[in-house]
Amino acid sequence: MIVECRNIYKNYTTGKLEVPVLKDVNFSMEEGEYVAIMGPSGSGKSTLMNLIGCLDLPSSGRILIDGQDVSKCSSNELADVRLYKLGFVFQTFQLLAGQTALQNVELPLTYAHVPRARRRELAEEALGRVGLSDRMSFMPNQLSGGQKQRVAIARAIVNHPKLLLADEPTGALDSASGRQVMELFQKLNDEGVSVLMITHDREIAGRARRMAEIRDGILTLTEMEGREK
Repeated sequence: MIVECRNIYKNYTTGKLEVPVLKDVNFSMEEGEYVAIMGPSGSGKSTLMNLIGCLDLPSSGRILIDGQDVSKCSSNELADVRLYKLGFVFQTFQLLAGQTALQNVELPLTYAHVPRARRRELAEEALGRVGLSDRMSFMPNQLSGGQKQRVAIARAIVNHPKLLLADEPTGALDSASGRQVMELFQKLNDEGVSVLMITHDREIAGRARRMAEIRDGILTLTEMEGREK
């Protein structure tokens, strides 16, 4: 299993009030799968993504990433999991404005202390995989929304993570750019990349091979035919 969530609860405290956000969530995902978690705003889907992405810890329960129980990890250990096992794609791209596309993609490799020449080689390879070999020297403000998201995807996959996490990756894009980005996720999954996508859009979720729905913090698996490998 690449992801296992066992009896996950997550509560937030507001003043003296404890607010339950996730309620006994159980979820697992095999390596190489493409899974979508769908739910409306406020359903708890982004909270679950943050827990799986090691950006937060559950109030109770266990989360295993590639067999490692991250709910017991230290801050430094969680940082290593994020760096070496996970790739993140956000709705708002999260690119550094003062860096070229190539430099943005190199960033995780810099944190991983990869030598400079190897960093450039791997970043160029990742940009080639997303169809942006001709945009390496461009700054983010010279790129379209779809191109920015493809740079973000290249950055997410440059370290060859075990799992690619995508939180509403088409939310800031027009429909044509959104389709291109979704086709890219499908291509990456066909190449063996594990993809977990959070979305409120049923059409987007329907592109995955398996889907779960979350409402009011309760996760329900949904039967679907999915795409054939």
